[in-house]
Amino acid sequence: MAAAEKPVEPLSVEQVWWRPNPACNSIGNLILHLEGNVGQWLVTSFNGLRDERNRPVEFKERRLLLVRDLLGRLETTMEQAGETLAHLKPDHLTRVYEIQGYTVTGLDAIYQAVDHFAMHYGQIVYIVKALTAADLGFYRELTQTGRAS
Repeated sequence: MAAAEKPVEPLSVEQVWWRPNPACNSIGNLILHLEGNVGQWLVTSFNGLRDERNRPVEFKERRLLLVRDLLGRLETTMEQAGETLAHLKPDHLTRVYEIQGYTVTGLDAIYQAVDHFAMHYGQIVYIVKALTAADLGFYRELTQTGRAS
């Protein structure tokens, strides 16, 4: 399941591409952006692949791309990132990488990707709640001790 699937599932394609004004991103743009960021910072960098990301296109997209296609692309990238991280050796964490014009260690790249994902995922959740007025129930299955009930 793609990380963004649960909150985005109930939305129409029009809602996924809705934006309150031209300065704001839609959920669709944020999903494209997360796919690009995770792919660039984790998959491309650690695997020594050629960086072909076109970051501005992630924000310029205005076509009503299907939600399942967006989520499928993100899921594929997340699976690739998981496989990449599972195979990292300690020297990958201290090695220096050039990513998006920044010089960072492997550990810095991982922190950046996780922090960046969390920020934009929070934006997606906020937009979903604003559009649906729904409690998304992320923690319903947990008891107060943090264990599944």
